[in-house]
Amino acid sequence: MDLDRLRSFRALAEELHFTRAAARLHLTQPALSQHIRALERQLGTDLVVRHARGCTLTEVGERVAAEASRLLAEVDAAEARILAAVHGRDGRLRLAYTRSARGGRVDALVARFRAAHPQVDVVPETGWTAPNVAGLLSGRFDAAFVRPPLDEPALTVRHLDSEELLLAVPARHPLTGRRRISRTDVVGVPAVMWPRENGPGMFDRTIAQVWPGGGFNLVRHEPDDEQLLRAVAQGSVVAAVPAGRARALKVPGVRLRRFTAPVPTLDIALAYPSDTTNPAVRLLVRAMEEGWAPRPDDAGGRSDTR
Repeated sequence: MDLDRLRSFRALAEELHFTRAAARLHLTQPALSQHIRALERQLGTDLVVRHARGCTLTEVGERVAAEASRLLAEVDAAEARILAAVHGRDGRLRLAYTRSARGGRVDALVARFRAAHPQVDVVPETGWTAPNVAGLLSGRFDAAFVRPPLDEPALTVRHLDSEELLLAVPARHPLTGRRRISRTDVVGVPAVMWPRENGPGMFDRTIAQVWPGGGFNLVRHEPDDEQLLRAVAQGSVVAAVPAGRARALKVPGVRLRRFTAPVPTLDIALAYPSDTTNPAVRLLVRAMEEGWAPRPDDAGGRSDTR
């Protein structure tokens, strides 16, 4: 079976959106569609149901996605071992970033690791927390940055940083006149959010902190933080967004406001299989520990005290 077609289908199964999957694979959307149709012809059945906002997997597609993930994880691991032998590298680190947390301590940690261990081949990808966790469990990734809390006993989750949640409001919204936003100010206000399945822990923690007494009025979904902010700029919704991402994007027509105490926050953590035998993962953890003292109440997963 063609591995390129399987890789294309795996990306589509995780993104459920042709444009995002094509961008992730550095393909054009027509090229991705050709890969999917060729795989469907080869198997003699439909794997996805296409619709205006993306696609869904058929029952057979769900099974093919699971098998493809396992097969490609084995292929990638074998390829890593072969390349390490050929090029004399001391290992390979397949590392996944989370879309909502780039820059800051995440990028500083990876830069520190690369500088200290140039012989390790770092293979990065970017995804949401839920696909990153699935990739860790399937063996596709060696380590991943995630948004806790997580409930995965097979993973060790090490706290890296925390950042403030801000409220993004349209430039002409009544709330732009407030220096600080109280929880009562946002009760019932139309809001936009990304789909919960992208990161259930982060989604629930956001709602619990910003709308603790209820009143979360979700009227619109968008796929990522940039699209959330663009929706806010249109003037009819607000959004709770991580400070680093919101400030970096700088979308015109959006004003960022802080909340009153207690200030809502989100964590960013490094996760990896608790039974990992990859020495590059341990080197990455060591780089994190040498750079910043670990916090004792690591969020989610199993605390690594070694």
